[in-house]
Order: sequence, then structure tokens, then C-alpha cells
Amino acid sequence: QVQLVESGGGLVQPGGSLRLSCGASKTIFSTYTMAWYRQAHGKQRDLVATIDSGGRTIYANSVKGRFTISRDNAQNTVNLQMTSLKFEDTAVYYCSANRDFTTYWGQGTQVTVSS
Repeated sequence: QVQLVESGGGLVQPGGSLRLSCGASKTIFSTYTMAWYRQAHGKQRDLVATIDSGGRTIYANSVKGRFTISRDNAQNTVNLQMTSLKFEDTAVYYCSANRDFTTYWGQGTQVTVSS
């Protein structure tokens, strides 16, 4: 079992930045593929970015060049640096950990982009 706790969400103006963090309980965190998803109100949950155990990253087209995912295996954390935020980035952001066809989810953190 992996427990994930997200933090760093909040209210930000368009063009602003936020940094989300996700702390994981598992000591073998480094072997998991970590990801950020988001779910806007009334919509499905979509992938934002992933980072595998080797540090390889994948981004949704909508966030390429604006968001950066990173991980610190010593601290068991994965971060999402978000810049140039847009209204359409408003959503609940979820951290996930995946390995061996099992996915664990955090409780989510709200990001609201509003003027």
C-alpha cells in the first residue's frame, strides 16, 4: 500500500505559477512511475504528466512547455511546477503512483486560476 498526500494547490491569477508536491509513504518509491492527473468539474480525469523510475517524462500537449514534473527519490516526493497558468488549468490535481499494474491515488488538491 502506498499513501500519497498532495499539497500546494490554491488560487492563482492567469499567468501565475504554482508548485504542487506529493509525498509518498513507500520506501521503495523510486521504483514507481509517478504521475499527476487533473479533473475539472464535470469532466473526466486526465493525465497531466508522468515521470518513470528512470526520470523519463511525458506531458499532455496542453501543458507542454508550461509544466515540469520532477521527483526526489531521497525525499519520496514528486513535484509539478506549473507556470503561465490559464483559466482552463483549473481542476483538482491528483498524484498517482503506479507499479505492477496497481495504481494508488492521493486525495487531490484544488487549483483555481481566476482573476
